[in-house]
Amino acid sequence: MSNTPKDTELSSWHRYFAIQNNNRAWTLVEQENRTPGENNEMLNTAHAAAFHWEYFAKELNSMRATMLLAEVHALMNLGETAFQYAEVVKAYFINQETPDWELAFTYAIHAHAAFSAGKIEIFKESYAEALKAIEAINDEEDRNIVMQTFKNIPLS
Repeated sequence: MSNTPKDTELSSWHRYFAIQNNNRAWTLVEQENRTPGENNEMLNTAHAAAFHWEYFAKELNSMRATMLLAEVHALMNLGETAFQYAEVVKAYFINQETPDWELAFTYAIHAHAAFSAGKIEIFKESYAEALKAIEAINDEEDRNIVMQTFKNIPLS
C-alpha cells in the first residue's frame, strides 16, 4: 500500500484508511455493472470510510462521508436509509457557502435517494435543482465528475 503512515499515531492510520476506503467506494459507485460482491464491497467500504473519518475529521469530511453513504444506499435500493443520509447532507450543504460542484452533488444524491425511497415529488424537485446546479458548475472537469454520479439516477 502506498502512502502508508510512517508513524504510529492512531489518527494518521484513521486518515489513511478513511481515504483508501472513500476512494475505493467512489470507484465502485462510478463503475457500471458491479457484481454482487462488488456491491457488497461498495457498501462496506463506504461505511468503513465514514467510520474512519469520524475519528479525526472535520465536520465537512464527515458530511462528505455521509453523502457517499447516501449514494451507496440509493444504489443498493436501501431507500429509507439513503434518504435519511441525504436529508442530513442537504441540510448541511445548502445552509452554508458551498462550492458549485458540491452543491450539484448534494442535489443529485438527494434526488437519487428520494427516488430510491419512493418519494417521487421530492425526487422531482431535487432532480430539477441538480440540473440547475450542474449547469452552474464553472469547471468542466468538476462538471464531468458530478455527471458520473448524476448518471446513476434512474428516471423511471
